[in-house]
Amino acid sequence: MVTITCVGIVVADLLGRPIDHFPEKGTLALVPEMELHVGGGAHNTGVVLAKLGARVRVVAKVGQDGLGEVVANALSRNEVDIHWLSLTGDHHTSATMAMVASDGERTFLHYTGANRALKEEDVPDQSFSDTQCLHLTGTFLLPGLDGEPTARLFQRVRGKGVLTSLDTYWDDTGKWLSTIKPCLSELDIFISNHDESSRISGKTEMVDNAHFFLEHGIKVVAIKMGEEGSFIMTNEEKVLIPPFKVEAVDGTGAGDAFSAGFLVGYLNGWDLYRVGLFANACGALCVGKMGATQGIESYEQVQAFVDMNESAINQ
Repeated sequence: MVTITCVGIVVADLLGRPIDHFPEKGTLALVPEMELHVGGGAHNTGVVLAKLGARVRVVAKVGQDGLGEVVANALSRNEVDIHWLSLTGDHHTSATMAMVASDGERTFLHYTGANRALKEEDVPDQSFSDTQCLHLTGTFLLPGLDGEPTARLFQRVRGKGVLTSLDTYWDDTGKWLSTIKPCLSELDIFISNHDESSRISGKTEMVDNAHFFLEHGIKVVAIKMGEEGSFIMTNEEKVLIPPFKVEAVDGTGAGDAFSAGFLVGYLNGWDLYRVGLFANACGALCVGKMGATQGIESYEQVQAFVDMNESAINQ
């Protein structure tokens, strides 16, 4: 069984769909669907990992409020260990208003909240020492942990013989490389999308982009490319995995679902193409339903989807 500690952001997500136009200031527009979900990389990746059969614990921070209870209950309901989910009285639970267009494209308004209070000391050795991998998700949205604190955390993690993994988010400050550079040499698995990784590396061509991260000693680089599939590269191998064709309902959480699928395959020692195919399938299934994790049901469901559709994407 794959064992993983997910560290990072948890968010209460209010999703409205479809929203293709915004009302004028001071007016009201009706929305056909509006739902409250729990999101954020640590929640989304952790829950999908658990659905895929992994043993998962989440290290994150919530406020002492109703939304914090919603987050905790959502994780527990999906059999994720929340022993290291801590409370802060200084901030409310992080929240996002997500406006989902009819084509699945999303626009966000985000309140950082309690996520900004997550610090290195909230991730003690006991939270990861008996797992295979510590996966940090939400980089650039964790001001108390980004940069040097992440590098120190990864040094401790590696000292316990545990792999380190990181998935980026959008850097609204525009600092990109200067923020993340201290931890790259302590990183084993780098996961990002093409835009974010290119802004870090300064390289737009896919191989050059991935090579930038490998030069820092990272073992494997996985680049999410949405409707174009994914690209995975090590020092010995590079593979481009085509996408599955699905009707997009809501793209929320697709990148996190990809990361969960990638980690399951990689930690099980699969070849890179199979890893990427499984990860792509997780992302594809995710966008088929509203919410960040509702599209994933089980390992068996994802594998059946791969088996049924693999021949079509290779034509």
